[in-house]
Amino acid sequence: MIKKLSLVSLFTLLPASFYFAQTTVFAYLKDAEGKPVEKAEVDLKGSENDVTADKIGYFQFVDLQPGHYQIVITKPNYETKVMEFDVANEKRKDLGAITLYSALTSADQGLAIIDSDGDDEDSNSGQASTVGLLQSSQDIFSRIAAFDLGFYWFRPRGIDGRMGETMLNGISMVKSDNGNVDFGNWGGLNEITRYPEISSNHSPSEYAFGGNSSVVYKNTKASEYRKGFQFTQSLTNRNYRNRTSLRYSSGMSKSGWAFTVMGARRWAEEGIQDGTFYDAYGTYLGIEKKFSDKHSMTFNFIGAPYRRSTSSPSTQEVYDYRGVHYNSYWGYQDGEQRSERVRKGFQPIFQIQDFWKINKKSSLWTSVSYQFGKDKGSRLDWQNVQNPSPTYYRNLPSYYDSLDPNASVTNPDGTTTTAQDAYRTALAAWQSGDTSVTQLDWDKLYRRNMQQAPGTYYGQTGKRALYYMVNDVSDDKIWNAATHFIHNFTDTTKFLLNVSYQNYYSEQYREVNDLLGADFVLNRDPFAATNQPGKSGLFNEGEDNVAKRVGDKMGYDYIFRRQEVKVNPGVKFSTGKFDVFVSAMAGYSSSNREGLFKHYLYQDSYGKGADYNYWNYGLKGQVIYKLNGRNFFVYNGAYYSQAPYLEDLFVNPRVNGSVAPGVKNMVVNANDLSYVISSPFLKLRLTGYLVDTDNETTVQRFFADGLPLNGVDADGNQTNVQSAFVSQIMTDVKKRNMGLELGVDVKVLPTLSLQGLASIGQYTYKNDPMTYFASDAVGAFANGLPYASLGKAYITDYRQGGTPQQAFSLGFRYNNPKYWWVGANWNYFDQNYLDPAALVRTESFVQNDNTHTPYSGLTESELRRVLQPNMLPSSFFLNANAGKSWVIGKYYVLISATVNNILDNRKYITGGFEQTRNAKYPTFSQDLDREFTLFAPKYWYTQGRSYFVNLQFRF
Repeated sequence: MIKKLSLVSLFTLLPASFYFAQTTVFAYLKDAEGKPVEKAEVDLKGSENDVTADKIGYFQFVDLQPGHYQIVITKPNYETKVMEFDVANEKRKDLGAITLYSALTSADQGLAIIDSDGDDEDSNSGQASTVGLLQSSQDIFSRIAAFDLGFYWFRPRGIDGRMGETMLNGISMVKSDNGNVDFGNWGGLNEITRYPEISSNHSPSEYAFGGNSSVVYKNTKASEYRKGFQFTQSLTNRNYRNRTSLRYSSGMSKSGWAFTVMGARRWAEEGIQDGTFYDAYGTYLGIEKKFSDKHSMTFNFIGAPYRRSTSSPSTQEVYDYRGVHYNSYWGYQDGEQRSERVRKGFQPIFQIQDFWKINKKSSLWTSVSYQFGKDKGSRLDWQNVQNPSPTYYRNLPSYYDSLDPNASVTNPDGTTTTAQDAYRTALAAWQSGDTSVTQLDWDKLYRRNMQQAPGTYYGQTGKRALYYMVNDVSDDKIWNAATHFIHNFTDTTKFLLNVSYQNYYSEQYREVNDLLGADFVLNRDPFAATNQPGKSGLFNEGEDNVAKRVGDKMGYDYIFRRQEVKVNPGVKFSTGKFDVFVSAMAGYSSSNREGLFKHYLYQDSYGKGADYNYWNYGLKGQVIYKLNGRNFFVYNGAYYSQAPYLEDLFVNPRVNGSVAPGVKNMVVNANDLSYVISSPFLKLRLTGYLVDTDNETTVQRFFADGLPLNGVDADGNQTNVQSAFVSQIMTDVKKRNMGLELGVDVKVLPTLSLQGLASIGQYTYKNDPMTYFASDAVGAFANGLPYASLGKAYITDYRQGGTPQQAFSLGFRYNNPKYWWVGANWNYFDQNYLDPAALVRTESFVQNDNTHTPYSGLTESELRRVLQPNMLPSSFFLNANAGKSWVIGKYYVLISATVNNILDNRKYITGGFEQTRNAKYPTFSQDLDREFTLFAPKYWYTQGRSYFVNLQFRF
C-alpha cells in the first residue's frame, strides 16, 4: 500500500491552509513495545494549535482545511519525530499508530562529539570533515559509526570528507579553495544546529546533489525551537575543558514574530595536549516573521570568534621520550607558556530565507547568504639561521647517534664536544623533560635578534629579524544564493528543483606577527644568493619598502576567485512496491588567481591570470523495493564529475599562476546495495558498496633532498639545487573503495538493546599516476616550465591512508522507564595505513643522476623492502555513557556523561604522513636502516582516556 506519510528532517516544508472543507486529524502515540506514550507535545507547524497526547497516547487537530501540514512530536527521552501529511476533502483523517523510539543515543547525550574541531583538523582536513556526520540518525550503522567510532577518526567507506555537502539554511558551507567545511564557523552552537537531515553516503538528497560523503542539511528557524530558556554546562578534558551556553526562544507570537538567541563559550587554559589553550565563543540570532500561513521569512546571524593553539605531529622517537601529549609548538617566555601555532578568526554569517507556499501543491524556498572575515594561523619563521624547533632532526638524540661517535660537534652554547657526548647529553635532556631542550626557547630567540649589530638594508637601518612570527591569512568574502522548489503532482509523485550560485573571493597573504625584539624583517628569499645567483631574491620586486614591520604583508599576496552555478532537478515517486528517487546535476564553475606580489622567479606571479572553466554533470538514483512493511532492498547509485578545487588546480598559488598539468574534472562512480530490516525489535542494515574515483588531482608541499633541481640563473646559465621546498603534483589519480557494512540493533528486553557494527573495506590506488614537482628555489626549469615531470608514481594496489579499513563495534543500551540510561561499547580498528609518498615511488627515486640508470645492486626485493606500506597498529577501545533526566513541573533537567577509551589506550595512531626529505634511494635506505630513523613518519596519537559531562536545564 502506498504510504502518504514520510519522515523528514526537523525543518522542512511550511504548512499551507486552504479555505475549503474542514477535517479532524488524529493519531495514537506508542513506544517500541506498543505501549501508549502520554504527555508528548505535538506541534502543528505554522499554527498556535499545539496539543498534548492524553493517557492513551491519543491526540487530534480539528478544523484543518485542505493543504499540506507538518507536525513535530517531542517528549523527553524520546527521539523527536517529524511527519508530513496532506488533508483533502475528508471529515476525518487517521494517521494511525505513530511509534516513538527511545532517545538513548540522541544528540542530547552526544554533544561533546559534535564539538570535535580540535588540533588534528589543521593537518587532517579530510578526516576532520567527518565531524559533519556526527549527528543523530535513524540508521543504526551510521549512528554507531558517528558516536562510537567517529571519535577515533573513523571515516565510513574511507571517503574523504571533501566529497560531501554541508548546508546551512539552504546554503552550501563548502569552501571553494580546498573543499573543506569550517565547522568552527558555528562552533559551540550545538543546540541550534544539532537536528539535521542526512542523506548518507552517495544517496540522493532533496536539498542538493552532493557527492559521495553525505549531504547534511541544517535549518535554523527561530520558531522551531522550544519556547523558553535552555542552559547547558559541560566539563571535559579534551581540546577545551569547559562549555557554557544559554538559549532563549520566544515562540511564535500572535502577531507572527518569533525570536531565538543563543550564546556559548568553550575554553581551556590548557587542553589535553601540552601547551595548548582554547578560547571560543558562539553567538546566534534568529528572527522569523510569519506573514500568513503561506508565507514567512527568517533572518539568521551566526558568529563564532575563536582563538586557540594547535599541537604538532611527531616521530615515534619523540613520543617514546615524552608521551602522546607532547607538543613541540610551545615554550616558555619570561616563565609563561607561549605557542607559535595559534589559530584565530571571526567569519560571521548573515542569511535571509524566504518560505512561500505557492499553492496546495507547490512551495518555494529562497536563501541569500553573505559571509566575510579573516582566519589567521601563526607560525615561527627564520632567515639564515637553523630551524629552532626542538624536533628539528639536528636537535634530536638520533642525529648525534647517526654521526661518527668521535666526530666534533658544536653545542647550542657554542662550545664543542664529541658526537657521542652530545648524544648522551641530548638523550638525558629529552628523557628528563628539560624544557630548555624539549620546547621552544623564546628568550633565546629574542636574545639572538637583539644581540645583532644594526645594519642598513634597502635604505632602512636597524636590526633585521633572524627569527620572527608570521600569520598566514585568509580574508574571505562569500556570497551565496539558492532556491529550493517542490511541486507535488500527486500524493506519490514529487518534483524537486535546486538552483545555487556562489561567488567566492579570498585574499590570501602572509603578514608579520611579531619581530621578537628585532626592528624589521626583509621581504626576500634568504637562499637566493646560493640558489639563484644574480637575481634579486625579492618576494615583491619593485616595492618601495622591503623592510617589513608588524602588520605588513610579506612572502606572498594573491586573490582567489571562483563563481559557480549548480542546477539540481529531481523526481521522487512510488509505484507498487517501489519507491524511486532520481536526481540530476549540471554545474559550471569559473576560477582564477590574481597575484598582488611580483615574485623574482615567476613571470606569471603578478596580475590576474586566465579563467579556468569547468562543466560538471551528474546523476544519482535510489530504488527501494519493499518486500513488506519491515523488509527492504535499497540500491543507491551515483555517477558525476567535480571540478578541481582552487588549491588542487594551481601548482603553487602563493608565488605563481601555473596550473597542474593535465588537470581534469574528477569523476566518481559509486554504487551500493542494502538489505534493511526495520521493526520494533530488530533494526539491521547489510550493505555492499563499490566506489571508483578517476582523474583526481592532488598537490602536496614538503622539503626534499637529492632531487635534480636544475634551474636557470639571471644570465641563462643552468643552476643546480639539491635541497629545497617542493610542490608535488599527481594527476589522473584513480582510487577504488569497496567493502561491506553491517549494523544491527536487537531489542532483547523492552529496556535492553544489543548493538553491533562491522565495517570491512579495502581502499586502494588503482593506477600509477603521473607525478610532477615544482620548487621556489628553482623557478623555471630548463624546459621553461615552473614544474618538471618525474614520470609515474608506482602506487598501484597501495592502500589509501587516513582511516581504519576495518572496524567492529559491540555494545548494549539499557533505558530504564524511570528516565535513566546506561550504555557501553567495545570498538576495534585494524588495517590503518599511511598514504604512500609518491615522490619516493617514482623512477627518479632509483635513478642515478650521473649514469641515468638504476643504482648498482638495487634489486626488486630490496626496493619492496624499503618502500613497503606503512601499516599502523590495530587497537581496541571501551566507551561508556550514562544519564538521568527529570521533569519537574515546567522544568526539565538532564545530566549525562560519556567516557571514551576507558582503558586509556595511548598506542592508537589516528593519522600521520611519510616524510620524503630523502628523495633518493641511497640516502633513504641508509636512513631507514638506522637504529633511529632521522626522517621517520610523523604521527598523531589518540589522546588517551577522555570524558564529557553535560548538564542541561530547560525553563
